[in-house]
Amino acid sequence: MTWTPDDLPLQTGKVAAVSGANAGIGFWTAYALAGAGASVHLLARNSQRADAAVRAIRAHVPSANVTVIPLDVADLSSVREAGARLAELDRLDVLVNNAGIVHAPRHRERTADGLELVTGTNFFGSFALTAAALPALERTPGSRVVSLGSLATLLVRLDTDDLQQERGRYSGWNAYACSKIMLSSFGYELDRRLVARGSATRSLVAHPGYSISGRTRTVPGVNEPTRLGRFVDTLQTPFTQSKERGAAPIVRAAIDPAAEGGTFYGPKYLVKGESVVLKPARVTTDTRVAAAIWAEAEVATGIQLL
Repeated sequence: MTWTPDDLPLQTGKVAAVSGANAGIGFWTAYALAGAGASVHLLARNSQRADAAVRAIRAHVPSANVTVIPLDVADLSSVREAGARLAELDRLDVLVNNAGIVHAPRHRERTADGLELVTGTNFFGSFALTAAALPALERTPGSRVVSLGSLATLLVRLDTDDLQQERGRYSGWNAYACSKIMLSSFGYELDRRLVARGSATRSLVAHPGYSISGRTRTVPGVNEPTRLGRFVDTLQTPFTQSKERGAAPIVRAAIDPAAEGGTFYGPKYLVKGESVVLKPARVTTDTRVAAAIWAEAEVATGIQLL
């Protein structure tokens, strides 16, 4: 079967949950899934922007079954509450771990749980959410977990002895890139562990390329770049794409019938282009690195997963 993003396979009867669905890649992922007929749970921190996202999706699909579930991935108590709601679902066909911080703070900060802010938001929260939602995923035939990777995974080295940058000199950029390595590594290790236990649930990773707001159409309350922002982003046209296009690899990982666990999807030309299978950064598939990351996540969250 040829994958055609403009003619997605019908998802009627399917249920999806997308974290960070009130804006950016998360919104466009939810928008596409709802357009294909799936019932979509928008997991979002900002209720006003979540409501705007719901209005935008229903303007696109008037009959869309869209629900908002409050979620702040930087707060483990919020993750537990959102995860409990997902665990109660009769079925959950796909969980998209999208929520996170892109613009990291200049100085090291902590979450309400005392974790390094960027790692806590971009990885530990998704780890805990996946653990909570796993019962619903595993009782749903053919279910998937999709975690968002990044081009940044190719650009830094990960210190497995200092995953929360407690001892070395803090760098916001490094914290962001390493958090995406950890989330990607988790995605692949999760698939290996699910296979080992005989589970039918699969885990995949996808990245959106270089997708920016100024090249994305205006959606009131969701995407409203300034004129200057559009001008600046338009200057980057040769190596950027819209966030709607950037969501395409994530959507493919979520619903392509031919997609297999452990697969990495992204734009054909790395920063932009059609969704294809790509080779992930080596560090993200290293099983020894994965073991260190997984152990750190279990200590940080207090959750034993698989």
